[in-house]
Amino acid sequence: MTYVHRIDTNLTTLDVGCPSSTGEEWQSFKILFHDFADLPSAVDQCTRSPEFTCNGHRWCILLYPGGEGQAREGYLSLYLRHCSGGCATATFEVSFLDKFQKRKHYFTDKFMDGSFDSDNTNWGWHDFCHRSTILYHSNNYLDDNGTLAVIVSIKRDSAAPFVPSNPIRSMMAGMFLDEETADVCFEVSSADVHDGDEAAPSPVTFHAHSFVLKTCAPMLASLFSSDGDNIATASINDVKPAIFHHMLHYVYGGDVAEGELNTHAKDIINAADKYSIVNLKLEAEAAYVKSTKITMDNAMDNLLYADALNLALLKEVVMDFLAENHDEAIESLSFTEVPSYLMKDVFVAFGRKIKGETNEGSKDGLNTMHVSELRMKLAEIGLDVDGSREAMIEALNANDDEFAVDSNEDGEEISDEHSRSDEDNEEFSAGEED
Repeated sequence: MTYVHRIDTNLTTLDVGCPSSTGEEWQSFKILFHDFADLPSAVDQCTRSPEFTCNGHRWCILLYPGGEGQAREGYLSLYLRHCSGGCATATFEVSFLDKFQKRKHYFTDKFMDGSFDSDNTNWGWHDFCHRSTILYHSNNYLDDNGTLAVIVSIKRDSAAPFVPSNPIRSMMAGMFLDEETADVCFEVSSADVHDGDEAAPSPVTFHAHSFVLKTCAPMLASLFSSDGDNIATASINDVKPAIFHHMLHYVYGGDVAEGELNTHAKDIINAADKYSIVNLKLEAEAAYVKSTKITMDNAMDNLLYADALNLALLKEVVMDFLAENHDEAIESLSFTEVPSYLMKDVFVAFGRKIKGETNEGSKDGLNTMHVSELRMKLAEIGLDVDGSREAMIEALNANDDEFAVDSNEDGEEISDEHSRSDEDNEEFSAGEED
């Protein structure tokens, strides 16, 4: 799963004169898919937009440049995904914005009415348009930087009542470091090494709640034993206090600022891995990958680091770099310290490069699927996302086999992953509207 760089909701309309009243209001979002030609274009490989909010629900766009599932050869697939829990209905349209800022539509019936629930989270088109149509220079779909602009418009539900969001996150945030209600306390010493003559700084205390830790951070909770009516205390001397603050804040539902993630990514990864704060570990890993340029000088160090801490995404990035620069890597790098079991990851990286990232010859494309896509599939079915590529593929295959057995016993067909319109969509010459 890859992610586009940004979403632009700043689409302002200026009226000259009095517009006629239609009784309908729409909210539009412009999503920029940068370097469209370089996005993964194998079948079932998805690029996901950032989330946006309309009618009190969170949404995103799923774009499959090489098509998804039942798409015809050469066609890209595009879906609107409902990212909030529960059910929702939406009337929406999707169009392109060409380099001259003119909208281009593909369907005579450009609107779609979707009913979203736990079984049908996606609505859209598996044959949205031919990928080559977008890439053809004279069609002007891509701007001078190769960016594809997609406009998503959702009809506003003016009758929808205001419903405040669930207050649990703000309540949890209010409990963070609250000494009055806390029943446990961490004493965190600096992990920095000091000279023998320099006095070690006093430990920094962090008050917490055992019931929160037992649910959200069991390994931290296991550091305490019952101390009657007294506040139980645990000492931690292998994590810097500032990093522990980020980690505990995350346990209480907080976010780590992007700048802090980028600056302290490795320290956060190490701490989150040691104390099994999985989502924070993966978030810090993604920040590290984004902020680190892999070179011949650091490739092996990053590969061994990724292997030691089971950082599948970082490992994939390094492997792809080595596959892309294999001639130079063979000449300048020593592979004597690389464990032999990593050879499969090497072959996967070369396989994607040689086949142009096609999925031919593999079961459901899992063997050559990107780590982010594997993690997304695991998260969608509630399985553990912290594991090696092999472990993730094994878990997905085991789940598919178990689901197939259950479905056959019940006499039911396995349902398609994506909901689509009832009618087949056919491409026609793109119309333009100013």
